[in-house]
Amino acid sequence: MKKCDNLPILSQIDSKGFPNLRLVDLTEASSTIVENFIQGKNLNIVKWLCLKKCMIQKLPSNLFFCSQLQVLDLTQCQSLEEIPSPISQLNALQELDLNGCSNLKELPSSIGQLNALQELHLNGCSKLQELPSSIGQLNALQKIYLNECSNLKELPSSIGQLNALQKLHLWKCSKLEELPSSIGQLYALQELDLNGCSNLKELPSSIGQLNALQELHLSWCSKLEELPSSIGQLNALQKLHLSSCSNLKELPSSIGHLNALQEFDLNECSNLKELPSSIGHLNALQELHLNGCSKLEELPSFIGQLNALQKLHLSWWSNLKELPSSIGQLNALQELHLNGCSNLKELPSSIGQLNALQKLYLNGCSNLKELPSFIGQLNALEELHLNGCSKLEELPSSIGQLYALQELDLRRCSNLKELPSSIGQLNALQKLDLNECSSLKELPSSIGQLNALQKLDLNKCSSLKELPSSIGQLNALQELDLNECSNLKELPSSIGQLNALQKLDLRRCSNLKNYLHLLTN
Repeated sequence: MKKCDNLPILSQIDSKGFPNLRLVDLTEASSTIVENFIQGKNLNIVKWLCLKKCMIQKLPSNLFFCSQLQVLDLTQCQSLEEIPSPISQLNALQELDLNGCSNLKELPSSIGQLNALQELHLNGCSKLQELPSSIGQLNALQKIYLNECSNLKELPSSIGQLNALQKLHLWKCSKLEELPSSIGQLYALQELDLNGCSNLKELPSSIGQLNALQELHLSWCSKLEELPSSIGQLNALQKLHLSSCSNLKELPSSIGHLNALQEFDLNECSNLKELPSSIGHLNALQELHLNGCSKLEELPSFIGQLNALQKLHLSWWSNLKELPSSIGQLNALQELHLNGCSNLKELPSSIGQLNALQKLYLNGCSNLKELPSFIGQLNALEELHLNGCSKLEELPSSIGQLYALQELDLRRCSNLKELPSSIGQLNALQKLDLNECSSLKELPSSIGQLNALQKLDLNKCSSLKELPSSIGQLNALQELDLNECSNLKELPSSIGQLNALQKLDLRRCSNLKNYLHLLTN
């Protein structure tokens, strides 16, 4: 009955006429409709009641006689200022949704009597300043969502009594300064989300007692300066996210005891100066994110001990000059991200030992002059990104041994003068991007051997004067971009053989003449 504000007979409907009535949806109904429907009705059989976005200031008193009600949805009832104490009569209630009730200032202490309650949703209750201590009596409670409760200053110590609690989400509770030590008693807790708690200064040492904790999210906790050493006791922890903790200067050595840790996110920890050697003991670690850690000057050699590591993100390290040779020991590594490492001059030869590597990102490595010949040993490599490597003058001939390579990105390699003839051996290559390779004068004839090539981008290759006739052998080519190839004077007659070609861009090829007769196919 969504938005049915003009039904005059609603006040006459008795649920006795609907013996199987279980779900009632009054989304966006007026307060009058809600009052008329609920007051004087026998709603004992209703299990799910939705009053989402209803402009009600208070709840009808008869609502609390819904003895079988399991779900009460009051999402975005923005005029609702309080929950009356008789809510404790809803003995069967399992889920109470108050998300977006932006005028709700407090919860009644009687809420602690909801013995069946499993989920409590309070996201966006921006005027809520505290939780009643009686909340600790909710023995069945499994999930509490308090995201964006921007005026919530503290949690009651009684929260530690919630023996069944599995998820506690406090995302963007920007006035929360600390957690009660009793939080360590939440032995069933699996997820603790504190992302965006910008005034949180520390974690209690008792956090190490959370033996079931699998995910700990602390991203954007900009005042957090350190982690307690007890964090190393979290034996079940699989995800630890500390992205943008800009005041975090060091990690405790105990972090190496996190034997179950699979994801470790330290992106944009701009004051982090070093990594403890114990990180090399994280045998289960699959992803390590260190993008934008601008004060880290080197990647320690113990990184090579991470036998399970699949993704390593090191982008935007302005001080990174080299990688340790031990990086070649990462036998499980599938992705290596080094975008924007503007002081990186070379890659270690050991990189050729990364037999599982599928994606290598070197975009914006503006001081990288060459690739080691050992790169040809990367048998699993599918993507090689070199966008903006402006000092790169040539590619090693061994690049032709990358038989799994599907995408080669050489955009804005402005000093790249030629491609090795071995490039024609890349039988799996589907995309070759040479956009803005302004020093490239010609393509090798072997390019015609790229049987899988679907896209060839030569946009703004301003020194390119001609294309090899072998280009007509590219039977899978769908897109050929020659936009702004200002020195290109003619197209080879073989271009008419490109039967799969769907897009040909010849805009601003100011020196190109008499080519229309070649395109009749």
